[in-house]
Amino acid sequence: MTAAVLARELSPRAHHLPAAGAVVVVTAVLVGLPAVWGQAGLVAAVAAAQLALVAAWVVATGIRGFLGSLALGTAAAAGTDVALLLPERARLDGLVVVLGLVFLAAVVHQMVRPAPRRYLVASLAGVVMLVSAVCALGLLLTVGRLDGGPRSVTTAVLVVGGTLLVGHLVDVVLPRPQIAYGVPRGLVGLVLGIAAGIGVAVLRDGAATLFDALAAVTAGTVLGAVAALTGLGASYVVAERAQRSWALPVVQAVLPLTAAAPAAYALTLYAAG
Repeated sequence: MTAAVLARELSPRAHHLPAAGAVVVVTAVLVGLPAVWGQAGLVAAVAAAQLALVAAWVVATGIRGFLGSLALGTAAAAGTDVALLLPERARLDGLVVVLGLVFLAAVVHQMVRPAPRRYLVASLAGVVMLVSAVCALGLLLTVGRLDGGPRSVTTAVLVVGGTLLVGHLVDVVLPRPQIAYGVPRGLVGLVLGIAAGIGVAVLRDGAATLFDALAAVTAGTVLGAVAALTGLGASYVVAERAQRSWALPVVQAVLPLTAAAPAAYALTLYAAG
C-alpha cells in the first residue's frame, strides 16, 4: 500500500462508528415496521433497505454508467418483490426470470456506454453483484410467508444486527489481530460478533427445551458467521474507497443482510419441516 493511500486511510473510529449507527437504524426499521404494520410493514421495510442499498452501492463502488446502474438495481428490487409476493404460496421460481432479464439488461447497459468504455468488466461485475444482493434481500419477504416466518425474520434481523454492532464496536478499540493489511478489522471483533449473534438467537428462541437451544445456537452461528464475514467484505470496500461518504455505512449495514436472508430462508424451511 502506497504512502498516499495510507495518508488518506480512514481511522477505525471513522470506519466503524457511522457503520454501527447505520446498523442500528436498519435493524430498527426492519424490526419496527413489521411489528407495527405486519406484512405490509415488512414489505415497506425490505423495499426501503433494497433501495438504500442500490443508491449506496452505486455511489460507494463508483460503477460506470451511474443512472443506468441505479435503474437496473431499482428494477431488480421491484421485480423481486413482485415475483415473491404475487404467487399464492411462497415460491422462488419468479426470481429466475428476474435475474435472467436484469442480467441481460446489465450486459446491454455496459455495451451501449459511450466509448471509451473504461472499467467495463468491473462495472458489469458491480451491477451483477448489486442485482444479486437486492434479489437475495427480497427473500425476507418469502421467509415472512412461511410458518413461523414473521418471528424468523425478526430473529434473523436481530442476530445480524447484534453481530454487526458488536463487531464494529470492538474493532473501534481493538482491531487485532488484524485480518487484512489496511482494513481495520480484527479477529477478536469477528469472533465476539458471532458470539453476540448466537446470544441473540438463544435469547429469542432457545429457552424452552434442549432441542430449541441447540437449534437456536445453530441458527445464531450460521447467521452470525454469514453476517460477520460479509461485513468484513464490506469493510474492504470502505478501505478501498478511503473517504467519508454517506454510502459506505449503508453498504456496511445492509450488505450483510443480503447474504443472511437466504440462510434465514433455509433455516426457516428446515425448522418448519
